[in-house]
Amino acid sequence: MTTTAFTPRPYQLDAIEALRTGWADGRNRLAVVLPTGAGKTVVFSHLAHQMLDSLGGYRVLVIAHREELIEQAASKLLSVDPMLRVGIVKAARDDHADADVIVASVQTLAVARRREAIRDIGLIIVDECHHAAAPSYMEVLKHFGAWDGVPVAGFTATMTRTDGGLAEVWEDVVFRLDILDMISDGYLCDVRGKRITVDTLDLNSVKTRGGDLVDGQLGKALEDSGALDAIAQAYLEHAADRAGVVFTPTVATAQAAATALQRVGITAAPVWGDMGRDERKATLARYTAGEVQVLTNCMVLTEGFDAPHTSCAVIARPTKSPGLYVQMVGRALRPAPGKTDALLLDVLGASTRHKLASMVDLTEREIGEETAGKSLREVAEVAAAAEERRQLAARVEVEEISLFGSSHIRWLRTGDGTWFIRLTPQAFLFLVRDAGTRLYRMRRWTDETGVQPPRDDTARPLPEALAWLEQQAKVLGGAGAFVSKASRWRAGQPSPKQLGLCRRLGITVPRGASSGDVADLIDQDRVGRVLGQLVPTA
Repeated sequence: MTTTAFTPRPYQLDAIEALRTGWADGRNRLAVVLPTGAGKTVVFSHLAHQMLDSLGGYRVLVIAHREELIEQAASKLLSVDPMLRVGIVKAARDDHADADVIVASVQTLAVARRREAIRDIGLIIVDECHHAAAPSYMEVLKHFGAWDGVPVAGFTATMTRTDGGLAEVWEDVVFRLDILDMISDGYLCDVRGKRITVDTLDLNSVKTRGGDLVDGQLGKALEDSGALDAIAQAYLEHAADRAGVVFTPTVATAQAAATALQRVGITAAPVWGDMGRDERKATLARYTAGEVQVLTNCMVLTEGFDAPHTSCAVIARPTKSPGLYVQMVGRALRPAPGKTDALLLDVLGASTRHKLASMVDLTEREIGEETAGKSLREVAEVAAAAEERRQLAARVEVEEISLFGSSHIRWLRTGDGTWFIRLTPQAFLFLVRDAGTRLYRMRRWTDETGVQPPRDDTARPLPEALAWLEQQAKVLGGAGAFVSKASRWRAGQPSPKQLGLCRRLGITVPRGASSGDVADLIDQDRVGRVLGQLVPTA
């Protein structure tokens, strides 16, 4: 095989390794969940490239369900390895005889004679695998040996493991990456939410079917309430300089929303599923070129749509499904030159009995409710800080790392999770994470010199980095009182000076805290303040 020039990101390699490890352990139908924009097509393209040599002459089958996804997958496979022979099987196309990798539509493979003509498949990849519980997918997967030992990898941005029969298809989700990790590492833009409340919109009158609001009734409620004009005005007020996508429940509302936007001077165009192929392709091209500012659509841009300059998503299709919500919002989160964040406009009625998905559902972490004006990352940071305060109020418990069976070093963490060891009142050691990796580097800070790297500035996995930091603390701090957690003074009562300092800094001292406990709280506050003022150092 040739050497690829399309370099995968660290987490993409981790996902591939998780799949290969799972297969080696005897499980064969495995799934990977990556946020929209994480590059799942890149992951499975590299996976196919890596696996071909080990398949003993057998081939890779990639199954997709939309034309755009099929073309994207074929293109990315060739980007990863231009020497691959990639064949496409869909409708009238039947290019599989000499292909190393076959990209096929599930609709075509559902026809018995079409799938029976494809032989020697040694690896199956399913794009948007949250569809895999559908009868057509099940039939195709069983035909190609998914239940007979042929390894299968499923990729999706959203999948609830036990819902919709998916647990019968996928034995395990071997790798997940949360959207907040992607935002923190700079792979996705942070997102801010704003609610567009339409007082005349009555969502209580919209019935639920299959766990979500009925499209037709929802579309009528939007049109009857004047919500589309409200959306246009809100877009003009909050996103006039942004390229955006509006998600609607019906074709009629997509077309009416485009008209409403045009009336306020915003160039907009609708796209929908049954739209002529050439017309839809031309409309998407105009949007990509900037000739159209806003696309309105009836659920055709939730998958396979890639326009990174999109920086606003309007959810004019309120939903009870977090999965669908993630798919819609994800269209606006990809980074692009000059793009600093994404704006999310949620269309709501004055009140509703329905539990609707919202911005906080983009992450699987429990971060509470949305807060006006705060981005997703900021909401998560507030939630993390509140949880830390709650735990500290209950008891002061310094996290201790046992690297050698039992550690005598006094380990602490700042509010944002940075590991550090206080050497003296004027110096401490701490770890910084390499952007985009799961590796860490050691840094030293002093009042006189600020932040300094060691001579051996090597990025290491966390356990190794912690061990290295502990070793350096012993060398630099010796058995000093600020390094050892066994110092006798720590068991005593807090001094008046300590308590006075805590009052000035606004630090709450739990009842019964020892002198050492209070010293830890003060150090966590001080080091957190110092690091918060620093420019991140790689």
